[in-house]
Amino acid sequence: MNVPKKMRLLLFLVSQMLIFALVFHVYDHNVHSKSTQEEPKPVHVLVLSSWRSGSSFIGELFGQHPDVFYLMEPAWHVWMTFTQSTARSLHMAVRDLLRAVFLCDMSVFDAYMKPGPRSQSSLFQWEDSRALCSPPACSLFPRGKIIPKAHCKLLCSRQPFEVVEEACRSYSHVVLKEVRIFNLQSLYPLLTDPSLNLHIVHLVRDPRAVFRSRERTTGELMLDSRIVMGQHWYTLKKEDQPYYVMQIICQSQLDIYKAIQSLPKVLQQRYLLLRYEDLVRAPLAQTSRLYDYVGLKFLPHLQTWVYNITRGKGMGDHAFHTSARDALNVSQAWRWSLPYEKVSRLQNICGDTMKWLGYRYVRSEQDQRNLSLDFLSTWNFPEQVFQNGGNSVPTSYHS
Repeated sequence: MNVPKKMRLLLFLVSQMLIFALVFHVYDHNVHSKSTQEEPKPVHVLVLSSWRSGSSFIGELFGQHPDVFYLMEPAWHVWMTFTQSTARSLHMAVRDLLRAVFLCDMSVFDAYMKPGPRSQSSLFQWEDSRALCSPPACSLFPRGKIIPKAHCKLLCSRQPFEVVEEACRSYSHVVLKEVRIFNLQSLYPLLTDPSLNLHIVHLVRDPRAVFRSRERTTGELMLDSRIVMGQHWYTLKKEDQPYYVMQIICQSQLDIYKAIQSLPKVLQQRYLLLRYEDLVRAPLAQTSRLYDYVGLKFLPHLQTWVYNITRGKGMGDHAFHTSARDALNVSQAWRWSLPYEKVSRLQNICGDTMKWLGYRYVRSEQDQRNLSLDFLSTWNFPEQVFQNGGNSVPTSYHS
């Protein structure tokens, strides 16, 4: 069949247009996909711990990093709004607040703050956040430098509350530290939420050291302790109350630790256990491990800062401030300051938690005072736990 010359030309042009359209579609799709891939989702990090476990220090390790937007204990606002409630009944409100803050939706605080104009200083311990002390929240300090909290509190407190959300959206990592969560189950919706990229850092500390530190801050922690105890606040003898609180804290830390074993492997990889004692014994190595877990670079100026802040000469001037101190010495203070009778009672209360987390028992007052003895087991999480199915104490633990 002879096709006219004009018709052949027309068919050729049409075919070329179709090919061009197809190539353009594929190219546009690839560019769009590539641009989408090049916009990674922010990393959300939740530091879980309990009061007096060194969590303020961990918070500052994150908070001073120039790629991190950090807030210290936003759930404080929930607890202080519902002081007659119990920790269990507030879990859902805390979880919903955390999700909103991770997504930089600061309107969630409207339910827990007085109406009317407010500044970023309305947030609990806001000055612990370097991100709120540097641009875009406050232009008085450079974004990539270590910023003293006292200077920030003095100069940046009057910034409008709206800058908190603006600052949050400008960082690749959003880190929240919480001491008011007592089980992992309440966080399952956050771990599986497709809008979040949640990683959990679980910080634990020797219960004997926690108890010793809590004794020094009884007044400051009284309201929190009352919420933790619930109705037992009114029925237990005053001298028994600190031990009951420790029982709840120890059990909750163990429950969180064990609950990770029931999660799918992909979610288990979003959990990191860190013992405070390991951190103060090897601060640079453990901080590097912490940063690597969430995809942060351990910058040279941060390495110098971490070394200096853990190698001070004192024990710390204020219980709730992170300052240069002999961190290793602080971690051992319970051994010469707590009576053996209290240590023995604590070991009975928190025995299971201590065994699982690698804290050895003290068998006598003489051993307690003998600083050449080490009561910290050497082991690594999670290999030992998951190799034996999570049904026994980690294999390297020795009582």
